[in-house]
Amino acid sequence: MTDASATAPRRPGEQALAALGLGAPAPDPADASPHSFPGGGRWRTEVPSCEGPEALAVVLKEASRLDVPIHRISQGSGVWMLTDAEITEMVEATAERDIELCLFTGPRGTWDIGGSTRTDSGGAGLRARGHDAVAGCVEDAVRATELGVKCLLVADEGVLWTLHRARVAGLLPADTTLKVSALVGPVNPASYAVYERLGADSINVPSDLTPAHLTEIRRVSATPMDLYIEAPDDLGGYVRMYEVAELIRRGAPLYLKFGLAKAPGIYPYGHHLRELTLATAKERVRRGRLVLDLLARHGADGDMAPVGSRLPGDLSRFDASS
Repeated sequence: MTDASATAPRRPGEQALAALGLGAPAPDPADASPHSFPGGGRWRTEVPSCEGPEALAVVLKEASRLDVPIHRISQGSGVWMLTDAEITEMVEATAERDIELCLFTGPRGTWDIGGSTRTDSGGAGLRARGHDAVAGCVEDAVRATELGVKCLLVADEGVLWTLHRARVAGLLPADTTLKVSALVGPVNPASYAVYERLGADSINVPSDLTPAHLTEIRRVSATPMDLYIEAPDDLGGYVRMYEVAELIRRGAPLYLKFGLAKAPGIYPYGHHLRELTLATAKERVRRGRLVLDLLARHGADGDMAPVGSRLPGDLSRFDASS
């Protein structure tokens, strides 16, 4: 990346607009997040929807070619859609490069037998329906962590609290991190704080939240935030590249997620979707390069967290002993 010290920080189009009498007011320092990641830095990177070892190899190769630093790689189909050998291969490949691997846990409502998720209201969405679905998520969590996975992706508040309690009780490794899915992400500061207290170490928020919403959240919680800079179509298809510097300023500590709009869904992944999955995996890394280039042009790329950092810092929790 370009050395940010060589470029004075600026907003998109700032000089030209000012010359035309269309300049914007200076950013209000009171809007800025006061928080950073432990160990330094205000933003990390994530490549989502990496559905198996073959897609992971494509992502790692393209990241090396385009010089895209990656802090986290996540998968969306679920632990249960991977063999032990596939999980082990992904764990070893990411560990070799100091990248956190995050796998989704268990069954979810949209694949279950309930019809309500297909109604206009969406019903219970991705949440785990019934005891057996929660049990499946716990089974996935135990299996994944035994194979070396250190980050688990969840889409249900009860599953989140259960896995946090398991972590506190020593049933999962103490350094396991729990990440909340964008498909159930909170949209206000009160609910964001509840997710933190339920055990979340990283919280996806919907990609249509405004910068003002991020400031509101940061007034109550320092939990790392995940945000699609480009969102898949089923999450709105938003492309917010020109806002990245402001999103970091307001939302830090922030994971920049390099999603992909105008691409068919690939969950749950299988080899029948191989060519699409590999092509979109490669393009997500390229989207990341575009974001990093834009940050460099605006002098805003100098506060990235060190590659290899993954822990969230001290967070507030409900009492998990009862």
